[in-house]
Amino acid sequence: MADLADEAAAPPPSAALATEARELRSALNRHSYLYYVEARPEISDAEYDRLFRRLQEIERTAPELRTPDSPTQRVGAEPQDAFRTVAHVVPMLSLDSSQEESALRRFDERLRKALEHPPRYLLEPKLDGASIELVYEGGVLVRAVTRGNGQRGEGVTDNIRTIPSVPLRLRTAERPAPDRLAVRGEVMMTVSAFERFNQRLVERDQEPYASPRNSAAGAIRQLDSRLTAQRELVCFAYDVLLVEGARFHTDAEAFAALGEWGFLRPDRVELVDTVEDIVAYHARARADRDDLDYEIDGVVVKLDDLDARVDLGSTSHHPRWAMAFKFEPRKEITRVERIAISVGRTGILTPVALLLPVQVGGVTISRASLHNREEVARKDVRDGDRVRIQRAGDVIPQVVERIAEPDRERAEPFRMPDTCPACDTPVEEDGPRTVCPNRFGCPAQLKGRLVHFGSRNALDIEGLGEETAALLVERELVRELADLFDLEADQLVDLPGFAEKSATNLVDGIRRRRAVELRRFLFGLGIPEVGVTVARDLALHFRSFEAIRSASMEALESVDGIGPKMSLAIRRFLDAPGNAVAIDHILQRGVEPTPPAAPLDSALSGRRFVFTGGLESLSRSRARKLVEGAGGRVVSSVSAETDFVVAGAEPGSKYDKAVALELNILDEAGFLALLADAGIEVG
Repeated sequence: MADLADEAAAPPPSAALATEARELRSALNRHSYLYYVEARPEISDAEYDRLFRRLQEIERTAPELRTPDSPTQRVGAEPQDAFRTVAHVVPMLSLDSSQEESALRRFDERLRKALEHPPRYLLEPKLDGASIELVYEGGVLVRAVTRGNGQRGEGVTDNIRTIPSVPLRLRTAERPAPDRLAVRGEVMMTVSAFERFNQRLVERDQEPYASPRNSAAGAIRQLDSRLTAQRELVCFAYDVLLVEGARFHTDAEAFAALGEWGFLRPDRVELVDTVEDIVAYHARARADRDDLDYEIDGVVVKLDDLDARVDLGSTSHHPRWAMAFKFEPRKEITRVERIAISVGRTGILTPVALLLPVQVGGVTISRASLHNREEVARKDVRDGDRVRIQRAGDVIPQVVERIAEPDRERAEPFRMPDTCPACDTPVEEDGPRTVCPNRFGCPAQLKGRLVHFGSRNALDIEGLGEETAALLVERELVRELADLFDLEADQLVDLPGFAEKSATNLVDGIRRRRAVELRRFLFGLGIPEVGVTVARDLALHFRSFEAIRSASMEALESVDGIGPKMSLAIRRFLDAPGNAVAIDHILQRGVEPTPPAAPLDSALSGRRFVFTGGLESLSRSRARKLVEGAGGRVVSSVSAETDFVVAGAEPGSKYDKAVALELNILDEAGFLALLADAGIEVG
């Protein structure tokens, strides 16, 4: 009877399998974390493999039990046809960088002047790998995206799942998983793993990779993730890009949370208060650099206070609250085969030395910038010369100097061409730079302008990347920006990489952008000196493109942040006959730049806000967005022109100055009430 009772009480097989699968997943994820993150394994490789094979067997028997966080997902999936382009949760900006201590001191001085309290810095090694964005929802990895252009990247989730140090599900023993989390990390191959990988390639008579960084970047872009799984990749997580359902006040808090959630983090991370501390940290990192099993090319200096970061903001390229303090570059000697000319998006002609390939710091270099005609003349570099080159910041190759060879006959001195090599337009000199003035008609510039025009902060045209832009120009389907709006799907179907659906999607996406926000249109035109912030400020101030187009320099300078140099650059761009015609053609295609959403009579329109101290009910970045969305401006310093000073917990010197100036000071409740009175929903 007891046996019959036990049999009747036993769960059905599917329930038993589900329980066993759940326990196996938990155990395998734990042991993977202990091995790859903590470096303190508790079981043998053979025992881990036994548990892994059992889980595979269960998932084959009952595929419905396979979950996204299962360790079996690390072996790779079926090959993909292509990667789709994915927008980042927040932009992945690059860092301003320098190897000069004086630049570091200027950075520190700027922050000390802008902040209410002395800055505290979080220091970490600058990892030399491939940046990646990891997005978790409900604690489970749902998306991994390469950095790409900083706004969009390639979705490589299946590949990133194969990296053992990337948690497929966040650990929650010490800290609950947030509703949504976006993390920035660096995918790398250790030096020892790289050497083993290259040895295997050589043994198979295959070409070895030039550097661990190239190998890692290539691995995460394999269309067959099973090939990615064969590389010994690691991923260091070092920055919380976005968190919903949790709140951090400092970067140190966020960094600690990454460890509690199960991420592998860089070691040698320190909090310091002075430039002298940073210089000493940099010296230690440089001295230890060659003993590490991974590549670093400097140290990262980041302001620890997250609210203060919001106040400082970012340019369109890099945050104002961080910088990379780089190491001295590595140098080698090679020979210039010839000097070629590269034409960039803005029309600048850059002389480029095409080199006899040479290894510099583990990377094969075959070309290096010579910057401009004055630089070439100063260094007196010619075709055939022997030169010393370096990787500036261990990334960008540069020619340092020519090495004299007394017994060797040299080529004729280099001179810049009289006409643009891409469009044959006579070039112009702008200081040391040589520029092609054919901004909208030069094919070399047009490719870059198309990409910029369709970028996330401009018209945000899905699918208009570098390869597509190059095809459109090379096939002469687009001879100027306006031609984009004349494209038909049947013109694209036969192009490489296109099919009927993708051709239709691109054309439809372009047509939907005929109605475009004014700030996006301004940014997309590529006006010199006009980045994302300036474009927004111009749109808020003038409200229409025609008003901006006809504005005098004095009128432009009435906009906060625009001075004589910037206003002159804007006027020169808009007044150039070729530019004016190109813009007219775009507008004639039905493109309508729309004014900012905030109406002119908004209660907050044009009002200036300064925040000081911490807010409890919403983050500083959220408060800024609410104000700016209603037409207000958030500025970092208090002056007589400030309309409202919002004082949260522990306000600093800005509060004292506001009191002295008898300004309108709001506590958090007063600020929320002001938003409510203006019809702004905080929710």
